[in-house]
Amino acid sequence: MRTIGRARAAYHGAAACAACALGGCAAGIEGEYAFTLDDPPAKPEALVRNEGEFKPFWQEIPAAAFKFHMLPAPGSADGTVRPLYVSKTEITWEAFDVWAYRLDEKGEQTPSSQQSGAPETENPDAVSRPSKPYLPPDRGFGHEGYAVISITFRSAEEFCKWLAASSGLAYRLPTEDEWEHLCRAGREGDWGFEGGPEQLGRYAWFADNADGRPRSVATKRPNAWGIFDMHGNVQEWVVGRNGKPTTKGGSWRDEADLLKAGAVQKQDSTWNASDPNLPKSRWWLSDGNFVGFRVVCDVDADGKPKRAPARPEGAERPGTP
Repeated sequence: MRTIGRARAAYHGAAACAACALGGCAAGIEGEYAFTLDDPPAKPEALVRNEGEFKPFWQEIPAAAFKFHMLPAPGSADGTVRPLYVSKTEITWEAFDVWAYRLDEKGEQTPSSQQSGAPETENPDAVSRPSKPYLPPDRGFGHEGYAVISITFRSAEEFCKWLAASSGLAYRLPTEDEWEHLCRAGREGDWGFEGGPEQLGRYAWFADNADGRPRSVATKRPNAWGIFDMHGNVQEWVVGRNGKPTTKGGSWRDEADLLKAGAVQKQDSTWNASDPNLPKSRWWLSDGNFVGFRVVCDVDADGKPKRAPARPEGAERPGTP
């Protein structure tokens, strides 16, 4: 087993994440995730030289013993995509739970009874809590080290606003052009690795090998820029070329064609069909257990992560259906 890193907090779901935040889980873990490979990945190519401070960094999450890795990625040769930072993996529950369940707010660090499983009388008044999803958002597939799933574009976008406000850095969702550029990692065509679709099983979880469920992030080989799971595992929210939400990358349930860099899948009614709320939730996708996201951060003139131009107003959280 080769360790890329894993946060050591022992929890399952939001209740245990709250316990971690209250109990002060040990920080300082150098890595995040663990993965097993038949053969180790090649060392990612050097990305940029003589570009100031343009180098990887770690983003800590408020009130959590967790941080995730941001990687530098060069711009495109034609200048249509600027250099930027990108999260090494899809955003995982360890980071998302802090925002969704207000674990960073004093006095607001216990999830609702539906999330924790505790009787209603053992939890504080849930008025300011996130709306209760119809089903556990992770669907029992896995929590620690697993990509966030079952979320709407709005949830992903508001998480980015919260992260920007918390860190002071210009975090956001990637555009469709940026995502494709990051996926291809300097290559031409449909795939961000050598060998084409015949090698897809080494780089992606998809219909042929995922056994009907998402998997822990970073358990397949990264692309040439060191970015994991750009093909498969969970499809990722991006801002489409028309300015509207769409998803890229395909997921654990898809055949190879939907994992191509240029493929897109737009939300339809089936992604939220079983949500009993009227109107349906703005935050959770009752039938979207294949949809997640990753974040990017803009770069300043010195190659450093760009500061947010002004502290964003308080980002919304899932407080209403």
